[in-house]
Amino acid sequence: MRAREHGIVIGTGTTGPHNAITDVAGVRVGHTTLISGEGPRVTGQGPVRTGVTVILPHDGSTFDEPLYAGLHWLNGCGEITGMPIIEEFGMLTSPIALTNTASVGVVRDALVELEVATGRPAWSQPVVGETWDGRLNDISGQHVRREHVHQAYREASGGPVAEGSVGGGTGMICHGFKGGIGTASRVVDGYTVGVLVQANHGRRDRLTVNGVNVGTRLPAPAEPVAHEGAGSIIGIVATDAPLLPHQCKRLAQRAGLGIARTGGAGENFSGDGFLCFSTGNRNLPSAALDSNTPRTYQVTALSDEYIDPLFYAVIEATEEAIVNALVAAETMTGADDLTVTGLDGATLAKVLTT
Repeated sequence: MRAREHGIVIGTGTTGPHNAITDVAGVRVGHTTLISGEGPRVTGQGPVRTGVTVILPHDGSTFDEPLYAGLHWLNGCGEITGMPIIEEFGMLTSPIALTNTASVGVVRDALVELEVATGRPAWSQPVVGETWDGRLNDISGQHVRREHVHQAYREASGGPVAEGSVGGGTGMICHGFKGGIGTASRVVDGYTVGVLVQANHGRRDRLTVNGVNVGTRLPAPAEPVAHEGAGSIIGIVATDAPLLPHQCKRLAQRAGLGIARTGGAGENFSGDGFLCFSTGNRNLPSAALDSNTPRTYQVTALSDEYIDPLFYAVIEATEEAIVNALVAAETMTGADDLTVTGLDGATLAKVLTT
């Protein structure tokens, strides 16, 4: 169940039909979830609590139809591959994948294979974000394989998005509770903004929902999570508003404010990175080496004076995506029999009203 199904409404904005990143037309999400084994950790064998999530930014091939994009880091103890080309050219030229820290390489290589399968030379710089699932998962075993990435890519779809302990979020922990994938959206001034997070960050005593510090008022877990705050969150922002690269970067920055509203602080060992892309211009020249690039081309851009409502939309959608990740993720027992308690949505709703 999601936050709103428990009567928990975040902010005042209007959601899209699915309250998900897929409310931005053409955006699709696919997960491959890997869960196997139990008991003591044996490197290379398990227990396995991990996976990969793939986001396709539009209904065509991002390899051939790039989009304007921008990046922002709240705290840089993390990784998103493909950053230099986004910073230099302001363009996203590949699908986006989220996984665990030790699987970034294989996931990147799998995206290259998908590009090669289109019949064009490998040229784009695949975008892969990571957070560390080494408490619940045998992360050193590197259990994510190329075929898992290909599966998530093939099965990516629009509509409702599975949340919680799925895909790249399978083994993640958030604010001392079971974390993972969460998403939400807002519609403002005729434009849609969608956010998807892989939430693996925060401290329990800082968890805040709708301005209420709930972390100290919720029942204490039977097995507290060690090293709280030493985690990460990756946030992907999508919009159909016609934005230029510098505007995408500005929206990406606002995801950090949504994280702050839930008590996140970008702690020292937290990798908090955000990427925003805009589908508002689909006529950008291909980045392929052999493409027939026009000398000039035209784009549509939103005036900066009208961008504030999109900022507010990112903030609210990020906050709600984190709460959705928390209430969707059920209690999980992983490597070395560590049990991380899921946040019961009904209990959270009660705390917020008493």
